[in-house]
Parts: sequence; C-alpha cells; structure tokens
Amino acid sequence: MTDTSIIRFENITKSYDGATPVLDNVSFEIERGKFYTLLGPSGCGKTTILRLIAGFMVPTSGEIFFNGKKINQVPANERQVNTVFQDYALFPHLNVFENVAFGLRIKKLKKDEINRRVLEALKFVNLEGYENREIVEMSGGQKQRVAIARAIVNDPEVILLDEPLSALDLKLRTEMQYELRELQQRLGKTFIFVTHDQEEALAMSDEIFVMNAGVIQQSGTPMDIYDEPINRFVADFIGESNIVPGMMIADYRVEFGGKEFECADRGLNSNEKVDIVIRPEDLEITTVERGKMTVTVDTQLFRGVHYELSTLDADGNEWLVHSTKKAAVGDEIGLDFDPEAIHVMRLNETEEEFDKRLESYGEEQHAK
Repeated sequence: MTDTSIIRFENITKSYDGATPVLDNVSFEIERGKFYTLLGPSGCGKTTILRLIAGFMVPTSGEIFFNGKKINQVPANERQVNTVFQDYALFPHLNVFENVAFGLRIKKLKKDEINRRVLEALKFVNLEGYENREIVEMSGGQKQRVAIARAIVNDPEVILLDEPLSALDLKLRTEMQYELRELQQRLGKTFIFVTHDQEEALAMSDEIFVMNAGVIQQSGTPMDIYDEPINRFVADFIGESNIVPGMMIADYRVEFGGKEFECADRGLNSNEKVDIVIRPEDLEITTVERGKMTVTVDTQLFRGVHYELSTLDADGNEWLVHSTKKAAVGDEIGLDFDPEAIHVMRLNETEEEFDKRLESYGEEQHAK
C-alpha cells in the first residue's frame, strides 16, 4: 500500500447464497484526494463496491483496508466515509438545516458547533440562506446540494456518490458535473462516484474503473481509457468506436479491411489475430484517390456540431465517421487517418499484459 493510498481491496469476492459472484476476486487501490469513477452497465458490481466501502455489507472473501487497517468487520457508523445516495435519502419532514445537521445531532455535538458546521457546509455548496427552506420546496439540483452538504458536514475522508445525477435533466446534470468536480478539488477529499454514463466519467474523473460482470476490465485516466482501450468491451462501452478484425503483420504494421497500414503498436506476434479500434472522430473524409480506405455512405445524420455518417467498406465492415464535412447517401468517399489513430487490441489480453506492452512502447518512443 502506497503512502498516498487510502483504500485497498485485496482479492474481494462477493456472492449471495453461493450464486455467481457479484464481485469476482477484485483488487485495487484508491489514492487520497482524487476523483474516482466506477463505470459500467447495470449489475456489473460497481454499487456493491460502494456498499462494501461504506460498511453496508461484508465481503464473502478477501480483505478491505482503510488507511492501512483492515475494516471488513468495522460497522458503517465507525468508518470515515459518507454516502450521497441516488435518491438523496433526504428527510421530507425536516428543513434544509435539520437535514444537514442530522448526523451531527446523532453524535450529540454542542448546539453552537452544529450551527457553525451546518452553515459552513451550506455555504460551501452555494446554499447560504436556504437553511429554513423545506425540502419539498427545493429543486432537483438544490436537493443534490443538500445531500452533498449532509455528506461533507461530518468531515469524512471519503465521499461515496451512488449515481446522484441520474434523476436530473440533461442541462442540470451537466452543470452539476462541473460543480461536483470543483467541489471535490476545493475540499481535497477522495470522491468515489458510481455511474453508467461514460460522458460523466470522462468529464469528471482523475481515474476510471471500467467494470463488467463483477470484474474491473480496465483502470486508468480518462485519456488512457479512451485512447487505449484494453479490450472490445471497454472500446465499445467508452464512447463510440469502430471495431473490426485485423492481423498484426509485424511491429508497426497491421492489416484490416484487406489492406496493410502503418500503426503505432508493437510487441505482438507476427500474423497474430487482433481487434482494430478507430474512433469516429479520427476518420477524415477525403477523395477516393487520397483516402487510405474507400467506403460507401449508407446513412447521414446532422448532430449539431458534426455530421454522423455510417459507411461500409468493400468487406462489409461498417465505419462510423464524425466530420464537419457532409456527403450524400450512396456516395463513394475516401477515409484518411493517422497511424496513431489505429488502436490494436490483443484478443483476451489481461490488463497486466496490456500495461507492460504499453510501458515498453512508451520507453522505446522516449529513447527515440
């Protein structure tokens, strides 16, 4: 465990009545003062991790450490964490002040101390002057802030957020993303945020854990996850992707769509079957003569900031293109892309093998 680590999971498995594990031998570390996101589809195990950290359940096997101490059996009220729930779990019969003060009253703090801390917390979340407002009179965004104020008023080391933005409309959800990120940075606390929304994860996080079927598929910065997905699930789940079968001819040479291309990957076996990922925004529309590939436009939609084209190559592979240029349905067009836009994924590669290969490639590029 590093000096900056605050939470560590070691080989955590959680199952119910001997059924298929909700979490399957999961290990990771959470560093102090960062914004983490657990990202994945429903049922992948992300909320289970949150509940294990909070102390609402215990693992079937494995160990959980907080500041270096094992906490498997430590009750929830003795852990230095607070949770913001999806439905906020506010008390409708209490006003804003009393909702935020609830935990402090349970601890039997003095009245002056409670008053000071509640007012400070409300000011921190821009709700100064709202202390006497009834919860039923608050908007969705204001209720969100009350829930956050209630979480931070106890000065926890870690704040857990279980899909707290899912009930908000799109505009308010976007505003709250900025507010939550700015709040985390001002507080300097560790935030662990659960969502199935990849745009939220990319916009807000220092690090993302992408989960599926009770396993962390890949972890890293938003840029790492987006630019270098480890497998087909991550590439498909994080943003929109073109994923086609290919073959690694040699270092920096790959074949797909019936042609060979220069790429930036190395360290794979010659003639190894791979998956090729190219993001839609990395494909540039050009003439057939200048393009690396020739495709036929199947459909085109205007998305406001760009056109979205669905195209087909000669092998029947579909290529999604995001471009400020438009083309008519039925047109043959060329697609151009840089070698760095080609992301090669080894079939069934583990995260450790992927990291080692990426590190080796990085060292070689640095040496050049």
